[in-house]
Amino acid sequence: MPMFLTRCGNGPVHYLGVHGWSGDHRTFDPLTSGLPADASFWSVDLPGCGQSAPPREWSVAGIGAELAEVLRGLPPDITVIGNCSGAIFALEAAKHVPVQRIVMIDAFAYWPWYFKVFLAPGWGRYAYMTAFANPLGRWLANLSLASRRAEDTDLTDGFSRVNHAVTYRYLEMLAKVPSPERFRGISSTIDLLHGERSFAAVRKSVALWRDVFPRATSLVLQGAGHLPILEATAQLRRYLFER
Repeated sequence: MPMFLTRCGNGPVHYLGVHGWSGDHRTFDPLTSGLPADASFWSVDLPGCGQSAPPREWSVAGIGAELAEVLRGLPPDITVIGNCSGAIFALEAAKHVPVQRIVMIDAFAYWPWYFKVFLAPGWGRYAYMTAFANPLGRWLANLSLASRRAEDTDLTDGFSRVNHAVTYRYLEMLAKVPSPERFRGISSTIDLLHGERSFAAVRKSVALWRDVFPRATSLVLQGAGHLPILEATAQLRRYLFER
């Protein structure tokens, strides 16, 4: 069964949004509201997320291959926008189907320790369920991350709508992604965007991505934390649609 794919707009300039962990195609709604007349914005639900069936293979490479199948049906001059871990799948797909441009928003180049905690043998899954599947746990986690988000945003809100068995499988997959070196040689134009107040690991990742993609353009989204699509919507719209 193919991935769920939705389209906003009918213009000749094409974009594809690839959501991250705990997201779905609705992640990009703030950007598609008031879309320019010349734009067509496509959004997917990654396998197992939203309205898409589970993946054929629970691996980053397998999901990247399924995303590549979506790309084969879209114009080759498309800009792919990968939000957070969605950028990893966008890069993986680009190894199969060349695309013109990849915009990576707040993308980790390595898996930080605070995610690995949830994979600890025995109690890791319990810690995950406590932090993300429980409303009180989500409230506490969001409160503790106040410095990494705008005052009126919620970093854990997406976890209130997900299948936690699926998000945990994604967590396991992403923890196994090796060095960004696996993506060296991708010929797409690369843009690296991150929130000014995002996680230190995201900010450090920019240098690692630039080592792999030395011609990449980078931009700091002023005032934003780890949710730039919500926290720096106007900046992102200008960057994506008015250049």
